[in-house]
Order: sequence, then C-alpha cells, then structure tokens
Amino acid sequence: MYNLYFFIIVIVVVLNFVWSQLLAYLNRERMSPDIPAELKGIYDEKEYRKQQSYQKANSHFGLISGSFSFVVILFVLLYGLFGWLDNTLREYTDHFIYLPLLFFGIFLLINEIIELPFGWYTTFHIEEKFGFNKATPKIFLSDWLKGIFLSVIIGGLLLTAIILIYQYTAEYFWIWAWIAVSLFSLLISFFYSEWIVPLFNKQVPLEEGELRSAIQSFASKASFDLKNIYVIDGSKRSTKANAYFTGFGKKKRIVLYDTLIKELDTNEIVAVLAHETGHYKKKHIVYSLILSLFTTGITFFILSLFLGNQQLTEALGGNIPSFHLSLLGFSLLFTPISEITGLFLNILSRKNEYEADSYASQFGLGDALISGLKKLSVKSLSNLNPHPLVVFWYYSHPTLLQRIKKIKESEKSLDC
Repeated sequence: MYNLYFFIIVIVVVLNFVWSQLLAYLNRERMSPDIPAELKGIYDEKEYRKQQSYQKANSHFGLISGSFSFVVILFVLLYGLFGWLDNTLREYTDHFIYLPLLFFGIFLLINEIIELPFGWYTTFHIEEKFGFNKATPKIFLSDWLKGIFLSVIIGGLLLTAIILIYQYTAEYFWIWAWIAVSLFSLLISFFYSEWIVPLFNKQVPLEEGELRSAIQSFASKASFDLKNIYVIDGSKRSTKANAYFTGFGKKKRIVLYDTLIKELDTNEIVAVLAHETGHYKKKHIVYSLILSLFTTGITFFILSLFLGNQQLTEALGGNIPSFHLSLLGFSLLFTPISEITGLFLNILSRKNEYEADSYASQFGLGDALISGLKKLSVKSLSNLNPHPLVVFWYYSHPTLLQRIKKIKESEKSLDC
C-alpha cells in the first residue's frame, strides 16, 4: 500500500493544505484595526470595522474547516479506506458500471454529510450574524437535497457515459470522453438558466419601466440584440447582489438579482450590464469556453495514462485495478497541475475584467460603474485590501481599487 504513488499523493495533499493556509495567514496578517488610507471614502470607520470582523470570522472558520478536511483525507489515505470501500462493494457487485456508480455515490453522500454542518454554520451563524442570510432552514435543506439529486442524476449519467467509453474504446478513450464532456458542457452553457436555475430560484422577465427602457437604450447604442432580461429572486437566500450573462445566440440572457435592483440606481445597473455586455462583445465567453474545452482534453489525455494502474490502486488501499480508483487517485495527483492551470485562468480572467470595464467606459459609464462597484463591495463587506499574493493566486477578478484605477485610466485615454 505504501508505495511511491502513496507518498506522492500524501505529499501533494500536505503541500496543498500548507499553501492554502499560508495564503490565508498572509491575508489575516494584512488586517488592521485602522482603515487604510486608500480605503477612506469607500468604507467609513464603522463599516470597515464590520468588514474586518466578517473577514476574521470567515478566515478563522476556514482554518477550522480546512484543517478538518485535511485530517479526514489523511486518515482515509493512511488507512486505505478508499480501497476498503472498493473491496466491500465488490462483495455485492463487480459490474463495470454499477461498481463505480455505487463507489462514487457513497463517496458523494459521505462528503455531503460531512460538509453539511460546516455549510449550516456558515449560513446560520456567520452570514446571519452580519446580516446577509435570508434563507430559512427549510430552504437550506431543500437546496442541499436538490444539489445531491442533481449530482446523482447529472453526474451519474455523465459518469456512466465515460465508463462506457472507457470500456469500449480502449486507447481512444480520452478522445471520445473529451468529445462527450465537451458536448455536455455546451449543452449546459445553452440551457443552464432554463433547466437548472428554476430548480432553485424564480426568474421573471424584467417588467416595462425606466430600468428596462434604459437597458434597451444602451443595447441599441451598443448594437447588441438583447431581448431576454430576467430578474431572479436572490433575496430569498442572501442580501448580496449580483448579475450575470449566460447563453449564446437567441438563448443569451442577462439575469439581474432583485437585490442588485434594490441597491443600485438605474445608471449604475446599466453600467454593470455594459460590463457584462463587454464580455460578450470581446468574445470572452467564447474564448473561455474554448480554453476550458482544450484543458479538459489535456486532462483526459493525462488521465488515460493512469487508468488501470496497479500501483495507483494499491496506493489507495485497493487490490484490483479499477476505473473509479484510478480516477480518484488521478484527481489527487492532478491537484498541483490543476492549481497551476487555475492560476493562469485567473490571470486571463482578470485581464478580461479590465477589458469589460473599459468597454463600459466607452459609453460614458465609467463613473457609474465605479459607483456601483463601490456600493456592491461595501454592501457585501468585501475585502478591498487583500494580500497581493492571494489576489495573484486566487482572484478571478481584480480588486476594487485596481478596477477603479484602470477605469479612470480608460476614461482619460478616451478624453484624449
């Protein structure tokens, strides 16, 4: 059991935990009871103290939950419990589809049960304490059960397809699996708002009035065909606001959280939508999707090199090489590559955010965008002064201060 693969996996798990906690520590060390000069005018003293308390509460709880998860995975690895589960299930079935489905189904259920109290505490203690939570225990548990249901149905169907491809395509497995997952990703991209979102939230078309007219006026100026503008009832769970763009072609739609409409004025909302439109106009969504599909292909190719590996199976405590143990072992070994890939994707994402902000500025909406971003950041008690290494490693969006600086630079260049 304790072979080379085992020690590599343990080292990867340990280093990943240490690195994540180091970044969290750097953020905690950056905290200060005195408001930094660059945040004056954005946070007042009272709101800043509240933000620091919120950040501290989340950071300390993240240390507890992260440490617990770390101890659990180490315990499971050291005692070969993944292999034990595989051997136990083989007493009931060794079918090439049923066995991995049962294995991952039990693994998912145990993980969800372990995560449940942490999610409950976050929602009903931390978020509740700082005035964000609007969900009831009934909504929380309903979301939890629906999430498991979707994972079982969608994940089960996708996993079954991949297993069948592995069983019948041999050396070409990674190509066909890549195609299958890519088609699935495209399907979800087109129909996510129509199929998945209604299970959790109500979406209604934005009613006629000043806001819709202002949005359509902007869309006309931007030569952007936008008919599908929806409002989602995000306030049933949280006071935090958001907006997003989804779909392609005739399926594209803008979705506004009702909390966003409540917090921002019309011009600020139009500026936020101009930013989202910028992503579409700059083809960020298409490029990101292509990059994601390319990354998926590379991942499946590397996975194909590990499938059926006896030593990897033994490293997890198993005896018989199997698809599910190989996939699980690979996912643990792949963590460093996944982290590096995520790092470059975040760099690209931050670049895209700057470009989308600049696009909004072209329509004279720079000041409104800055004003809206300030309101949203303060309302959600965002950390506006994170450690630069944390921003570099984790952030898919630039910080508010970085965005404000770039927007003002864009406006100056336009004036010239």
